[in-house]
Order: sequence, then C-alpha cells, then structure tokens
Amino acid sequence: MTERLICLWSGPRNVSTALMYSFAQHADVSVVDEPLYAHYLRVTGRDHPGRDDVLASQDNDGNAAMRVLLSTIPANRWVFAKQMAHHLIDLDRAFLHKTHNVLLVRDPREMLPSLTVQLPNATLADTGLKQQWELYLELEAHGRAPQVLDSRQLLIDPAGVLATLCKRLGLSFSERMLCWEPGARPEDGVWAPYWYQAVHQSSGFQAYRAKTEFPEHLCELLADCEPWYQQLFDKAIRTDNSA
Repeated sequence: MTERLICLWSGPRNVSTALMYSFAQHADVSVVDEPLYAHYLRVTGRDHPGRDDVLASQDNDGNAAMRVLLSTIPANRWVFAKQMAHHLIDLDRAFLHKTHNVLLVRDPREMLPSLTVQLPNATLADTGLKQQWELYLELEAHGRAPQVLDSRQLLIDPAGVLATLCKRLGLSFSERMLCWEPGARPEDGVWAPYWYQAVHQSSGFQAYRAKTEFPEHLCELLADCEPWYQQLFDKAIRTDNSA
C-alpha cells in the first residue's frame, strides 16, 4: 500500500476543490488536481469547457500519469490527489489497492442544477455516482472499503468530519484545514477558470444552505441518480453535529 497517497474520488460540483484547498493547508500534505482529466477527455471524446487546454496540459495516458504520481511522493509527506470518479475509465485499476481512497458525494437534488450549467446534456455517467458505488463495492470486496464523505455533512460540521476522516486515514488533523486565503492556488488545473469561480472567492467551507427548488426538466435524471446516491450516503461519515 502507498501509505501516504490519498485519492479523493468525487463527482462534479461536490465541494471537491474546497476539500483539496483544505488539505493543502496541512503542513504535511501536498495536493494534486485531477491528474486523470486529460486521459478521460481523450478516451471519451467529451467536449468539456477548455478541452484543448486540458489535453495540452497533462499526460493523456492515465496509466502513465498514475505511475508518475505513485513514484514521486515526497519523503515524509502525504499527497492528496483530487480525482473524479468518472475519470476511472480504460485504466489499469491495480493502483487502487495501494492507496487510501475516499469517496465524496452530494445529494443530486442539489448537485444537478449546478452541473447542468456547464454540461447542459449531463447524464448519470457525468455525475460519477454509479461509478462511485461500483468502486466502493470493488474495494470493499478486497477488504479495503473506502471512506465516504457527504458534502452536506462536511459543510455542516467540517471540523468534526475532517477530524474523523484524518483519524481513519492515520493522518493528524489540523485546524489549519478549516480556512485558506481566497483566490487561485498554483496546483489548480488549467480548467479552473471554468469550474472554480466560487471556491476562489471563499476562505473556508461555506455554511450549508439547503436548495428549495429543483428544475422539472431534470427530474428524470434525478430519478436515475438517487438510488446510487442513497447507497453511498448510508456509508458516509457522520458526527454528532452533522447527523
């Protein structure tokens, strides 16, 4: 097992960038932003915002990208790799059994309206929820069930949820993880201008606010997403404050 590599397998619009910024504040942690994004775009041909820039910025071979990541972890440091679950396609997945894996999910009722701003024709595959559940079962079957975070629980009690996560990973929790300076980070991918506007204005985890309206035209996609989300939510870390 690569003891000091944490792979966060998130869906889109799930406060995953805020979580990356949080771990970047830890004195013992370096962060990496979506090392498999170019691989995913090459394999799928998907037309995402800034596609050409993403393909030019990274190794388009995901297997090579992960080999480099696994072999370049600094001595005496941890690495937190923010990853998207739907990027796990056409890859040798053996590395998953050598790393700490964390799944980050968000209620699709709250996630889909935001996702479809950038991806108007989004499908279940774009949410990563089905892939996340399949990944959970795969790793659980090998005795390596990943930790699961729910974005609502995280926003309600960031200190409690992060402290619990760090303890389970074997990493010390630091209060520094709760805030950061507004603006971009040097680790941001070239796609940041299209996706990171809100987090660049933040200085910490935003207080949770429930969404009260849901677009009717997304109801069919919501129905596709909800069973996968619920199974993952049932596994999520909860604290006395977030439950």
